[in-house]
Amino acid sequence: MRLFTINAGYFKLDGGAMHGVVPKSMWNKVNPSDENNMCSWAMRCLLIEHGNYKILVDNGMGNKQDAKFFSFYYPHGEDSIEKGLAAHGFTTDDITDVFLTHLHFDHCGGSVKREGDKLVPAFKKAQYWTNHKHWHSALTPNERERASFLKENIIPLEESGLLRFTEAPDGGEWLQDIRIRYVNGHTDSMMLPQIKYNDTTILYCADLIPSAAHVSMPWVMAYDMRPLDTLAEKHKLLNEAVANNWVLFFEHDPKIECCTLQEDNGRIRIKETFPLSELDKRIGTV
Repeated sequence: MRLFTINAGYFKLDGGAMHGVVPKSMWNKVNPSDENNMCSWAMRCLLIEHGNYKILVDNGMGNKQDAKFFSFYYPHGEDSIEKGLAAHGFTTDDITDVFLTHLHFDHCGGSVKREGDKLVPAFKKAQYWTNHKHWHSALTPNERERASFLKENIIPLEESGLLRFTEAPDGGEWLQDIRIRYVNGHTDSMMLPQIKYNDTTILYCADLIPSAAHVSMPWVMAYDMRPLDTLAEKHKLLNEAVANNWVLFFEHDPKIECCTLQEDNGRIRIKETFPLSELDKRIGTV
């Protein structure tokens, strides 16, 4: 197995919404906002080369939306899925599977691209993975989530015949060495890949713990549908991570890719931070 960080670019979201009840005087030190209270966030995806599989976990917001849409989210930077794949010797045609943690636009928008007046899968040789419960939520969204579930990101996948639904239970194997952890605080049935890499477990945190700052229990996004469930889910998985020396991989932190954890006076805190490219050195495989 080989793992690669694939950066899909950066965008901006309201700092207050991203940090929930945490005061700006605290979060602004971690991720300073601009004059409009907007903070920059990464769209950091993960490529898993595993035998004959080349699995892309999430794919950012894509570039097919109109100028009005992008004016709300300020995409910036030079990164893209295509550039990220190319940096490691891959193309979109090499991807065999696209694992979608959930179908909010900043996680699945790159799944579909425009070809003329048509919307088609961007990874034409891949299968796209979700689960039935989350798919139903995406097709029939509540009023709070409606702006995050965009039909143009979702329906073309079904129409292409490439959409697949995993039947793996919580904690069960999706593929060998890749398990799925389901969480429901942010949105219905979000899927977190739990990856066994050599003797180390890596948890792709998606929007349960979008950044290193969100390791702290009170830091829960205002975007979450069920914040108390998020608290319970964080408590469970973070304690499991400490007990078993997991590595956390952050999708949205603008600077920090990975971390390890430690318990300190009854609280879970970050022990070390590092880029994914240093993982092998840290676990002694090179």
